[in-house]
Amino acid sequence: MTDLSGKVGFITGGGTGIGLACAKKIVEGGGKVAIGGRRTEVVEAAASELGDSAFAVQCDVTNQESVDAAVAAAVDRFGGLHIAVNAAGIGGAGHILNSTAEQFAAVLDTNLTGVFRSMHAEAQPMREGGGGSIVNISSIAAALTHRQMSSYCAAKAGLNMLTQCAADDMGEFGIRVNAVMPGLTKTDLAQPLTSNEAVVEEYKRRMPISRLGEPGDVAGMVAFLLSEEASWITGQCIGVDGGHTIRQGPDLVEPLFSKFLPQ
Repeated sequence: MTDLSGKVGFITGGGTGIGLACAKKIVEGGGKVAIGGRRTEVVEAAASELGDSAFAVQCDVTNQESVDAAVAAAVDRFGGLHIAVNAAGIGGAGHILNSTAEQFAAVLDTNLTGVFRSMHAEAQPMREGGGGSIVNISSIAAALTHRQMSSYCAAKAGLNMLTQCAADDMGEFGIRVNAVMPGLTKTDLAQPLTSNEAVVEEYKRRMPISRLGEPGDVAGMVAFLLSEEASWITGQCIGVDGGHTIRQGPDLVEPLFSKFLPQ
C-alpha cells in the first residue's frame, strides 16, 4: 500500500472509473480526498462509499469558477491541498470531413483546457503549503493515432505537453506534475469500446500483456506518483497499457466507426 498519510487530495472526474479508483487509493493510503464531478448524485455516492475521509463536491471543469470553488471547498474542509488527480474527460469520435470545429473544440475544452483550469486552481494552495503533486490522466491516444478520434487524440497529446510545461513552471514551488497514459480500461467512459468484442480483440492483439486494464491498474501508478516515493519524478508521461504503446494504435473503423466514413 502506498503511504499517503496526512495528504489531502482533490480529484476531478472522481465519481467513477479511474478517478474513483484513485480516490480509493488515497483513502487506503491514509489520506483524505475531495471527490469532484458534474453529477452530484454520482460523486455523493462515491464519497459515501469511502466514509469520513472523503466528501463530494460539484465540479465542472469547463467552468473556472466551478473548479475554483471545488478546490476551495477541499481546502476549507481538510485544511490544505497536497495532491490532485485530474481525471475528468469525455470521448470524441468523428472523421475530419464529417465532424465540425465546434465538436472538436468541445472535446479540447474538457480534456485539455479543463485540465489547465484544474491545475490553475490546484497549484495555488499547493504553493502556499510548500509543494504538492499533480497527476493528469492522459491516454495512449496521446502517442498513437486512433482513426476517426482526432479530437480525442489531439486533446491527449496536448495534455502531455501541458503536463511537461506545468512541471517545468512549477518545479521551483515544489510542485511535481506527471501524467499517466492508460490503455483501454474498463470504465464507464470506455464502455462503447469495451462492450464491443471486435474492438476488444483489436486492442488485445496489440498488447504484449493481452488483457484490458482495470481502474486499479492505473490508480496504482497514480498513487505512486502522488507519493513521496516519487519525489524526484516530474514532467513524465507514463504508459499504463499492457505494453500497447510499444506496438501500434488500434484500427477501429470496421468494428465501430464505419458510419463516419465520408460518402
